[in-house]
Amino acid sequence: MAGLGLRLRSRKATAEAVLDAHLGRIREADGAVAAVWELTEARAREAARRADRTLAEGGGGPLLGIPFLVKDTADMAGLSTTCGSAAMAGRVAEGDAAVVRLLCGAGAVPLGKVATYDLGTVGPSFDLPRPPARNPWDLSRITGGSSSGSAAAVAAGFAPIAVGSDTAGSIRAPAAYCGCVGLKPTRGLVLAEGVFSLAPTLLDTVGPLARTAACAAAFLDAVAGTAALAEVGRGAAGLRVGYARGWAEAPEAAPWLLLVLDDAVAALSLAGAEVAEVAPPDYALLEAVGALLIHTEGLAIHREAMRSDLPHGRESYKSLAAGVVLSPQDREAALALAPRLAAEVDRALLGREALVTATTLTPALPMQAFREGSVWTPMRTLPFNVTGHPAVSVPMGFVGGLPLGLQVVARRGEDATALRVAAAFEAATDHALRRPPLPGREAWERLGAP
Repeated sequence: MAGLGLRLRSRKATAEAVLDAHLGRIREADGAVAAVWELTEARAREAARRADRTLAEGGGGPLLGIPFLVKDTADMAGLSTTCGSAAMAGRVAEGDAAVVRLLCGAGAVPLGKVATYDLGTVGPSFDLPRPPARNPWDLSRITGGSSSGSAAAVAAGFAPIAVGSDTAGSIRAPAAYCGCVGLKPTRGLVLAEGVFSLAPTLLDTVGPLARTAACAAAFLDAVAGTAALAEVGRGAAGLRVGYARGWAEAPEAAPWLLLVLDDAVAALSLAGAEVAEVAPPDYALLEAVGALLIHTEGLAIHREAMRSDLPHGRESYKSLAAGVVLSPQDREAALALAPRLAAEVDRALLGREALVTATTLTPALPMQAFREGSVWTPMRTLPFNVTGHPAVSVPMGFVGGLPLGLQVVARRGEDATALRVAAAFEAATDHALRRPPLPGREAWERLGAP
């Protein structure tokens, strides 16, 4: 995004030309990726023209004229918000979600809606109104979910930024699988008004999928009033980082994961960070608390619709129905445990600015594996929804042509620090510079797009 913004502010490109380049990119490649569900070309054109007028007057911030896409769990005025579900077909939003409104207020250009998993739960599924988005690095692989279209669209070059939401890792896992940056902000930092809810008490969070850590920082500054963009260029020197290696030492992890993870941590150390291994909190307990909240609160939200004749996807229905065996007392016990678990993460961060671990334990799985139903995809993301800490996934390497993600966790409220570590890692490696093997990038790249 930095190169694109520089070309806009130096008047070497217009916002309308940038819009046309991205629309062209969508038209030439989305037939393969299937990430974009609905375009708002007229609205985008009007926003781009406004941006060009502001640029001509010498005004505007880092997002002025920058295109963005929106996960179909967030409202855009006049468009359907279906959450990928036939049960919500025809639900048209009267206004924009707060995050969309704030991005537009910063001069960003809204392109439209992108794919998600059914009701933001599990997937990919094949009994829904639309086919699942595909991974741009290998079209036979999943994108991860539920911010599936957001990650695929950013990786494919359809927009530098896409709005996502994260209840258990729904921003970070797709970012890892698709080779882009995904930030789950500190709980409550980004307004969730107008965004579909699944587990609102602790877990639901709104954040960006982005080409780079700087793009994610610009998003955060625009929607939460932070100063993250000023922080990301400070490098790793002087930062104390805890390495939660133990969370990647699991039987279900790919056999080479620790080699890639160790190399990534070594790169951070060489960039100037002081790295020491730490004993992380009990992952299984953290995940169990989060899963219990997802099942109980998701069922409470959808119980009446599930009793009706509305059509539901089989896998999302099964996921929500799991809450039937849980009681209100189970939920209360989980909520009571959460502060203790958050304190354990705080203790792991004592004397340190960040923790690092793997985002997922494998690269993206083959889509064919999901044809008969959901397949478990091992991640290391849900704990930080439970505890509320900011967590960002940044590309950490490739195995067999498929990307993997390094997860950076910081103290609550210190999202800028997490992004600083991510940006320092980007600068120390070339992973963020690689692009998926899709055709037709030349005209788009000539504009200096990220």
